[in-house]
Amino acid sequence: MKNLSKFSKFLLFIACLSGSLWLGSYMLRLFVTYRLFEDTDFILRPYYNTSNLSEVLLTLLPAFTTTLILYIFFFLFFILFLIFSKLNLKQNGWLFIITLLVLVTFPFEVYLMNIDYKIVSLVYSESFNPNDIIELIKKRFIIFSSFPVIEIFCYFGIIFLLIFKPLTKKVLSSNEN
Repeated sequence: MKNLSKFSKFLLFIACLSGSLWLGSYMLRLFVTYRLFEDTDFILRPYYNTSNLSEVLLTLLPAFTTTLILYIFFFLFFILFLIFSKLNLKQNGWLFIITLLVLVTFPFEVYLMNIDYKIVSLVYSESFNPNDIIELIKKRFIIFSSFPVIEIFCYFGIIFLLIFKPLTKKVLSSNEN
């Protein structure tokens, strides 16, 4: 890890920055969208009605857009870091586990991002039906009900692995043999 080029360090920095910003905006969006509904069911809270629901959705638009863009940046820069850093995954177990977590959660997140993209494109179209967007948000919660929470814990685990770097093998040089 100490022998990384400046370009690899830059890729790692952008991946970490976009990943941490994505994680924060992801948690914010989850919290805010869960608060649209009653605690037990996916029934819209009584103080939201058709007259103010479109303004609420316009307010939520930056949260959806931010998570959509930042995850793409995180994933691309993480993969580029893996390619250009040429770190051996066998010698850096922490990086192997991070790579597994990112690659395992990626297909599920892409599916959820597809729903987010539909939400964003509907809200960006000037005339949208708020009920259609609410149905998409419900669909997002129902399809992978607990996946977002599991993903958040996985990415907090990634932060732990980045800080402490466990499972790193020491490579013996020819002078130490």
